[in-house]
Amino acid sequence: MVMVGGEPSMELDQCFQMMMMMKMEGVSIKEWKDIPVELLMRILSLVDDRNVIAASGVCSGWRDAISLGLTRLRLSWCNNNMNNLVLSLAPKFVKLQTLILRQDKPQLEDNAVEAIANHCHELQELDLSKSLKLTDRSLYALAHGCPNLTKLNLSGCTSFSDKAIAYLTRFCRNLKVLNLCGCVNAVSDYTLEAIGNNCNQMQSLNLGWCENISDDGVMSLAYGCPDLRTLDLCGCVLITDESVVALADWCVHLRSLGLYYCRNITDRAMYSLAQSGVKNKPGQWKSAKKSKYDEEGLRSLNISQCTALTPSAVQAVCDTFPALHTCSGRHSLVMSGCLNLTSVHCACILQAHRAVPHSAH
Repeated sequence: MVMVGGEPSMELDQCFQMMMMMKMEGVSIKEWKDIPVELLMRILSLVDDRNVIAASGVCSGWRDAISLGLTRLRLSWCNNNMNNLVLSLAPKFVKLQTLILRQDKPQLEDNAVEAIANHCHELQELDLSKSLKLTDRSLYALAHGCPNLTKLNLSGCTSFSDKAIAYLTRFCRNLKVLNLCGCVNAVSDYTLEAIGNNCNQMQSLNLGWCENISDDGVMSLAYGCPDLRTLDLCGCVLITDESVVALADWCVHLRSLGLYYCRNITDRAMYSLAQSGVKNKPGQWKSAKKSKYDEEGLRSLNISQCTALTPSAVQAVCDTFPALHTCSGRHSLVMSGCLNLTSVHCACILQAHRAVPHSAH
């Protein structure tokens, strides 16, 4: 029986027993090592990652096949010794394109990320969220070893500096999705300027609770990343209308914007979003039409706790972008804590109201 961390791997053994009963023309399967490589990879695509790791230890032929064929690995299930596991696997799985290392408790250290950077040069997606032990060493290693990164999750990593993030962007210029939520020390206006200068393909950026950024940083980001689709600025308490105006003017493909607890935002920001929708809708959105929602611009807007906003300004945004909903079950316009905005409604509610027959008096 194949073992994983001292425990029997039942899924692989069950697969093997089934194949023993199969009659395959020209193929005699008496032992694990007799399975053709193509069939092996198909089997491994159906089992979890613990079994994939176990299979790599069955024989040298399997190890080599998996090393060349495995492109995605998730190790978030590993609650103990993840660092040592990564150190042992990185030299084997050199063709990885996606690696998920999200942790419930901090385990990863810089030497594990350095091993990834030294061996997994084709990596495109990497999740290091909640890696509280990592330092700038990890980012410098990734900058040189994994220049093809397109998606990087560093949320909750509190030990990185803004200089290290900026350095990373100079080498990982293909980044399209970057999560820096809660990376207070790593995100400053300097960071956003570097992203704007180096990562022009950026489409999704989470800056939630990075409270050190100001309008200068967001404006640099808007100018440099015109393809931005999703931006979370929740808890960025220093930004004002200037940030939203810049986004409305330059990021015409913006679909989701989070402004929760940005209490300096006023009606001017809302009217700039509404005006951008009217201005851009005939041109840019129709030319890149993929679905009905692409024409409608914003599909998600969170203005909770933005208490300076008035109903008329928010209603203008809601009227401009039909994909914004206030109706039950479809809340894509979130206004929690804004008691003065209770009169704002999406088109669905207005249509439903008109459809209700009025009783004769």
